[in-house]
Amino acid sequence: MREENPLKRISLKNPVHLLAVGLGSGLLHPAPGTWGSALGTLLGVILLMLLGTKTFLILTALCFVLGCYLCQKTADDMGVHDHGSIVWDEFVGVFIVLAAVPSLSWQWIFTAFVLFRLFDILKPFPIRYFDEKLESGFGIMVDDVIAAIYAVMVIFLLNIVW
Repeated sequence: MREENPLKRISLKNPVHLLAVGLGSGLLHPAPGTWGSALGTLLGVILLMLLGTKTFLILTALCFVLGCYLCQKTADDMGVHDHGSIVWDEFVGVFIVLAAVPSLSWQWIFTAFVLFRLFDILKPFPIRYFDEKLESGFGIMVDDVIAAIYAVMVIFLLNIVW
């Protein structure tokens, strides 16, 4: 018989689980998705500065593909689809938004973070649809990618206005 708490079914010593829970940020409460997005923002800014936009976008695409596996494997091991502690998808989502900001000023970084969280939490159409209908690692990842695309569209509009 499995233990009640799904978190007891994973180990941070397992690199798949460690990455899926955002290096442990997804284990913070309240709001693990926000903590995961915050750490993802910090890592994303550092990587973007070190790698440049083109290489960062390639890395982000690779993180998406890897994330489909990481999130599915961890969800399977937990016995829960898209448990709140799985935040690798937030990392990838916020990476996408950061790649679109006009500059790495604190104002744009903060805007990227807030817009991504807003769309990830509200889940406007079709985000909620995909979140509810796709029960796979791809499904865990894709709703955050769509939330990121919405945030990127708002950033483009804000950049025109500002």
